[in-house]
Amino acid sequence: MAKMKVGAAGIETISGALKRPKKQNGHNHGNYLVATHRQAATTNPSCQRVYAFDADRYKRNSTPSAEELAQREKFASIARAVNVRAKDLSKINADIAAFKAQKDLPGGKTTMKAWYWMVCTEEYEEAQG
Repeated sequence: MAKMKVGAAGIETISGALKRPKKQNGHNHGNYLVATHRQAATTNPSCQRVYAFDADRYKRNSTPSAEELAQREKFASIARAVNVRAKDLSKINADIAAFKAQKDLPGGKTTMKAWYWMVCTEEYEEAQG
């Protein structure tokens, strides 16, 4: 989805995907149309760009490596643990207290979800050795 800024004279800036290919019967129709708006300070007046990419632009050409598969499995395991722990009523009061205790400390997690991810990642890494 693209973000657009509209002014008195019309569209000022657009950033994001303007068009995506439509998938039908197992293959894609059309292409990607992506707009970017640079916000960094520069002397170049050209800050708006539009790119067109083929429908298979983001299709993977290689098989995942063993390391990537291991990372995927780690992420999936931790995500499951986060969901289970967030719904565990026997731990929720202790978790909220522990979250609030670290929230305002330097390097503390500011959301409960981030805290769950930190705790479950530590538990996963401990269990793996």
